Amino acid sequence: MKINLLNLQKKVPIPAGKIKKLIREILKKERARAAGWINICFVGNAGIKKFNAKFLNHRGDTDVLSFNLGNIKDKNLILADIMISAQKAKSQSAAYGTTAGYELSLYACHGLLHILGYDDRTPEQSGLMRKKESQYVH
Repeated sequence: MKINLLNLQKKVPIPAGKIKKLIREILKKERARAAGWINICFVGNAGIKKFNAKFLNHRGDTDVLSFNLGNIKDKNLILADIMISAQKAKSQSAAYGTTAGYELSLYACHGLLHILGYDDRTPEQSGLMRKKESQYVH
């Protein structure tokens, strides 16, 4: 599995090694013995806002967007793009009393869980995702 990180912003330091390790840990524990690639792109609020509007037809910024470019049911081949707002991570860390690094890890985890087929549209689905996030992000 190839994990590519691309930092297109300069305001928030990205803990690249920690995030790659987290992604590999999640893939292993979720039994996704996958070939393929995951691209994780770190941007500011303006960048994620544009993608949110263009691809999801949503207004405003968000913390993370994930795009599964492969077959969602096939955990043996993952082709995915995850976009994370580093600027949102920094502001949310101040609001929640965490660190930007923690928030970035949480967003990467959340995006990957979506790629692996988890959803958060219902209270039950959301609860399961929060449980998984708390298992993986420390």
